[in-house]
Parts: sequence; C-alpha cells; structure tokens
Amino acid sequence: MTMNFKLPILNRILHFFEKNAFGVCEWLGKKFGVQPLVFRKLFIYISFIAFGSPFIIYFLMAFLLENKEKLKPRKKRKTVWDLK
Repeated sequence: MTMNFKLPILNRILHFFEKNAFGVCEWLGKKFGVQPLVFRKLFIYISFIAFGSPFIIYFLMAFLLENKEKLKPRKKRKTVWDLK
C-alpha cells in the first residue's frame, strides 16, 4: 500500500525511501529472524528519544550494505612460485 500526496515532490521522496532506504531493516530482520517492521519502528522510536542520532547509524549501515562487495578483503592469489 503506497501513500499518494498532492505534492509530486513528496511522492518522489516517499518512492525513493521505499525503494532504497529500507534495505537496512530488511537485512536486520533476516539476520535476527524478525519482521523488518520491528526494526523500522525501533529506529523511529529510538530517534525520538535520542534526538535523531540513530539515523547516523542507519545511514552508515545503508552505506556498508550498498558497498559490502567492494569492502570485502581480497583473497590472496596464488603465484607461479606457490607450487604445492
């Protein structure tokens, strides 16, 4: 169910966040075996208590999830001299 606002800019912002930003909660939900809705609510409630600082953690996790393939350490390749 998507919400439609009268202002098109709000619709674009909402679409962006529904498509991109909620990957963190889905990933956390899969890791802990909980519905992603629980983590979404948790981030929202903690943000009210901590004045928005959990969003920094959320965006950091989103960046790491987006670039996790690039940040993995590379395996050492065998050379010609590694004959066993």
